[in-house]
Parts: sequence; C-alpha cells; structure tokens
Amino acid sequence: MAGVAFYISGHGFGHASRQIEIVNALGAASPSTSILIRTSAPRWLFERTLRVEATLVSGEIDTGVVQIDSLHLDAAETIRRAAAFYERLDDRARAEGDLLRAHQISCVVADAPPLGCAAATAAGIESIVISNFTWDWIYDGYADELRSAPELRDTLRRAYELAAAGWRLPMYGGFETIAPLLDLPFVARHGRHAPEHVRRVCGLPPDGPLALLSFGGYGVRDVDVNRLDCRQAVTVVLMHDGSVDHAVPTGVALVSEAHLYGSGLRYEDLVGAADVVITKPGYGIISECVANDTAVLYTSRGRFAEYDVLVREMPRYLRCRYLDQEDLFAGRWRAALEALIASPGPPEHPRTDGAEVTARMLLDRL
Repeated sequence: MAGVAFYISGHGFGHASRQIEIVNALGAASPSTSILIRTSAPRWLFERTLRVEATLVSGEIDTGVVQIDSLHLDAAETIRRAAAFYERLDDRARAEGDLLRAHQISCVVADAPPLGCAAATAAGIESIVISNFTWDWIYDGYADELRSAPELRDTLRRAYELAAAGWRLPMYGGFETIAPLLDLPFVARHGRHAPEHVRRVCGLPPDGPLALLSFGGYGVRDVDVNRLDCRQAVTVVLMHDGSVDHAVPTGVALVSEAHLYGSGLRYEDLVGAADVVITKPGYGIISECVANDTAVLYTSRGRFAEYDVLVREMPRYLRCRYLDQEDLFAGRWRAALEALIASPGPPEHPRTDGAEVTARMLLDRL
C-alpha cells in the first residue's frame, strides 16, 4: 500500500490549511493511500478540518519565523532558532527516515520544511516541495541577522536540492535549488454554505456589509472596537474562543469558534459570507478570499519577504486596499472599507482547484 507523508510548517495556519485541502482530496480520490502528517501546527486545526483518515505525529520539524503577533516578528531570534535547529539536520533526518520507513511511506510532501526533503533521502524515497515559498528565500530577507549564522542559508538550500521536484503555488518566491519546477493553481478553501445561511446560523445581520477581522493564529493586539468609525456603515465580525467577558458596541458582532464549527460550518464559510476580510497578507487568507470572491483590506506585517510578492500579485485576483497600521489601531476604517466595497471586480479569475489537481498528480507519481 502506497503512503504519503506531509511535512507541514507550523508557522501560522496557512501551510496547514492548504495542505489539509490536498490531504482531503488525496484521501477522497484514493482511500487506500495511507497518509502521515508531521507538523507542529495545532492538532485542533486538523481535527476540525480533516475529512479523511490520516495519522498525525506532532513535533517540531522547522522553526519558521518567530512572531510576536501577526504584525510583528523577531528577526534575530528567528535566525538564532533556525541555526540551532538545522545544526543537527543530519541527525534529525536519520530519525525521520526511520519514522517514514516504519509507516511504509513512499513519497514526502514538504510545505516547506527542508527536513522533509532530507528525511525522504534518508529513507530512500522521493520528496516534492509544494508551497509558495522556501525558507532560504524568507531568511535571505534578514541579511544582517544571517551574519551570525553563515552556514544556515547553504544548509537549507542543500536540503531543498534533494527534492525530486518543486510544485509552486501562485504568488511564489524561492525554489532556486529545486528542479524541475511546475506551477499549480491556487489551493484554496471554498465555503460550502450560502452566505445567507451562514449569517443566519451565526446570528449576523441578514443585510448590509460585513467585515471579518482575521489575523490568523498569532492574533493582533491593541485593536479597540469601541473606536471604530465604521460601525454605523459596516458590521465588524470578530471570532472568539469563548473567553469574551465584556459587551461589544453596536456594529460589532461576535462569533464563537465552538458555535461556528458545532453548527457544521467552517472558517471559509464565514469568509464567504463576509464582504471584506481585514487582515495581514498571507497565502492562506488571500487564497480563501480569491476562492470565495471576498475583498481584502490589508495592513503591513513586518519584515517578511513574502509580503512584497503578495502585495504585488493579489490585485490580479481580488479587490484589495491598503490600510496603514496607524489607521488600523486608531479605528479609521470606514473610508477604506466603503471604497473597497464599491470597487470593481478583479481583472483575473484564476482556478482554485489546486487541491484536486495536486492530489491527482501525487497519485500519478505514486
């Protein structure tokens, strides 16, 4: 029986959410294919969104970027942790190789831990990098900090060089040492329920524009909803984990995670019901907005190489507008939201069936 192992970065939710879509498509297309998932992403994310059988083995498989919150990062600590982790890459790869053999894995997908490529080589099988960036490219953006870890960049590139192929998602960067390369459609999560149903189930206004505040797993601090100047024109929707112990002002609506998922809905359903998502640019939320025809009001996110690529590329695929952090935290949202809601559609409507396309390609490869 063929088996595929997915090495998924725990940095944010975007890597996990898109690979879960591929896992679901793969398991649906070939139930006999065994699936192993190696990640440090939270287990609850998989428990809520996996629809097929898979074995989840949690653990640190890369270090990503050290986030203070969704808008602030620590570059020096990022490089320090990465250098310490990859200093023992060979030992880690041998241990992972034993794991892969024990689970009878025949192919590794890496999004995008270099350890996945090194582990596959240690197990005598092939690996494919499926991502929109590689970590060596991200770390290149921290040139000053890299002086303290002169071997790090080359270590990552040598590991990626072991991959049998690179399948790039849209809005990509990196991949310099991977060949051959192939470009995929968007892997994206599609809402499965009509916006009217989602609004009703979540207790949201049936009419009028909705703006969903979405800053991923790291969250964002210091947004005072009482200061928002848009509350008379747009309902701002906030997700919460059940710990809210205070009232919210008119024009702000709370949706609990427990209620959303307990009602058979998923986060992408809420994205599809919103007119605008207020966020920092990341592949995961951008792809969901593309797939569900939702506009994006975005702010800056710190020194992260992916940001420039996303800002350059996303106007092709969705309505978007920039809001600087000063206005974000001051609550001056109304003008930007109204302009965005009134803006024309994007010039391109790309394919968003990348999960199904990738699953078929993996099965062909097996």
